[in-house]
Amino acid sequence: MEYVKLGRSGLEVSRLNLGTMSFGVPERGNTPWSLNEEQSRPIMKKALELGINFFSSANMYSDGTSEEFLGRALHDFARRDEVVISTKVFVPMRKGPNAMGLSRKVIMTEIDNSLRRLGTDYIDLYQIHRWDPNTPIEETMEALHDVVKSGKVRYIGASSMLAWQFAKAQHVAERNGWTRFISMENRLNLLYREEEREMLPLCKDEGVGVTPYLPLAAGRLTRDWNEQTSRSEMDQVAKGLFVHTEEADRKVAERVAEVAVSRGIPRAQVALAWLLQKEEVTAPIIGATQISHLEDAVSALSVTLSPEEIKSLEELYTPHPLM
Repeated sequence: MEYVKLGRSGLEVSRLNLGTMSFGVPERGNTPWSLNEEQSRPIMKKALELGINFFSSANMYSDGTSEEFLGRALHDFARRDEVVISTKVFVPMRKGPNAMGLSRKVIMTEIDNSLRRLGTDYIDLYQIHRWDPNTPIEETMEALHDVVKSGKVRYIGASSMLAWQFAKAQHVAERNGWTRFISMENRLNLLYREEEREMLPLCKDEGVGVTPYLPLAAGRLTRDWNEQTSRSEMDQVAKGLFVHTEEADRKVAERVAEVAVSRGIPRAQVALAWLLQKEEVTAPIIGATQISHLEDAVSALSVTLSPEEIKSLEELYTPHPLM
């Protein structure tokens, strides 16, 4: 396993980040394909054995049960100071007023709830899950600064927003002497590269670490285009990602298959290797529901694509609507 600093911070993380959206009580939340606790624990244990020290969750994953599973597994399989725990805030955890967003009230409530579910005294990386257009960014950044100064959070990060919004948040923090974001969790893969236009150059210039999610495009880059899995049949959100660009996306996925065949390696390793060779990318967030998914991801660290292979993978891409 390789370890790098997350952005310009002093925080050292593994080059692979295990996402935990697939872990949780299947009947709770909006991920009916998720693994229960008995099924998910061996995967988290194997990740630690492979050297992964970076784990990402969110308060809303499986109605909070993902955080609970992660917290108990890390308590049993690792020392707290050996791992980096990340979680997120924004999505409502209940109905009614003050249930969602990035107001001071929501942040102060949800940080304590996440700490309780994770069974820890602090969170290494606390991220805003989305941009909140209904709360002044000054209120959000000051609240995040306060949870850092309280000791409940070590660093803060952001996810899924426009570059101007991210730049504004960083400027507000700097102007007021508040804590700045050290990371950006955004969607980036061979089927969606719009982040290359503004967000990646901004992160490079600002020294912000990039931890892309959906690196395999919800599995679309790992199998034949029309092949279905139990998850792909149930995941309505993932289906919607390819509705308007299916013809172009299929061609890119087929090119991934060609490169994989020529190298004699799984397609997942090709898609991950492409991401890992982007200088702005720190640690892609991998989803794993099988041990083999982890092993493929770790093997991708040893794959170096040639300039010709990278060109062949990128040349068929067409612009996508911003999401």
